[in-house]
Amino acid sequence: MPRFAANLSMLYPEHAFLERFAAAAADGFDAVEYLFPYEYSAQVLKQHLSDNGLVQALFNAPPGDWAAGERGIATLPGRESEFRAGFDRALEYAAVLGNTRIHVMAGLLPSEQHRERHHAVYLENLAYATAQARQAGVTVLLEPINTRDMPGFFLNRQDQAHAICKEVGASNLKVQFDCYHCQIVEGDLAVKLLRDINGIGHIQIAGVPDRHEPNLGELNYPYLFELIDELGYDGWVGCEYRPKSDTSAGLQWLRDWKAR
Repeated sequence: MPRFAANLSMLYPEHAFLERFAAAAADGFDAVEYLFPYEYSAQVLKQHLSDNGLVQALFNAPPGDWAAGERGIATLPGRESEFRAGFDRALEYAAVLGNTRIHVMAGLLPSEQHRERHHAVYLENLAYATAQARQAGVTVLLEPINTRDMPGFFLNRQDQAHAICKEVGASNLKVQFDCYHCQIVEGDLAVKLLRDINGIGHIQIAGVPDRHEPNLGELNYPYLFELIDELGYDGWVGCEYRPKSDTSAGLQWLRDWKAR
């Protein structure tokens, strides 16, 4: 059975952030993930994990100026020092929180004519990040993001992400397979899971097209969950969706799956 992690950046919006740990544990989650930990000290977050018997599955490296619209800086020329300092900070948090996965957002591409330069910066920054992460036993993740939710994002397709991993050549660089993003851009999820499973380091789920509960919309998640099991994936599956109403009531899909 897949192991599910609650994404606290999206689930439980009815609670203040630090209260979401207890809410997730009360609903039977064993792990949590979220976008960014940096608003709180690592020690405060670790205490909430420990108090609620939760594992930290994943968080993102610093993305630049999120409020100003930046969505990662790993590909941005001239921001290499900032990226590397930010990734080092992420490793410091991971050392306390215990997660072995850090997602690095690529960033926005201003136009296709700049792709080659951004690609070169990406490779350099990923070489640095994977070298530092290897010493800490951490895997770096890349995530293709759909063009509807995040126009201009550098990385959109699964094959594009896996090709970059091959270029970098680091064994601790893998792809974050977000079913929601993949379905919007490419579809054919089962075939891509079969093709790419050895290079997938984390999986996330949400309903398509509205990013609500996974039992709402066009995807057959029970089929995909069974396939993930058959493929031997033993990592966490992050529930990164926006609850349509009350989070706990909307988790009937999870209770039903566990009762199978």
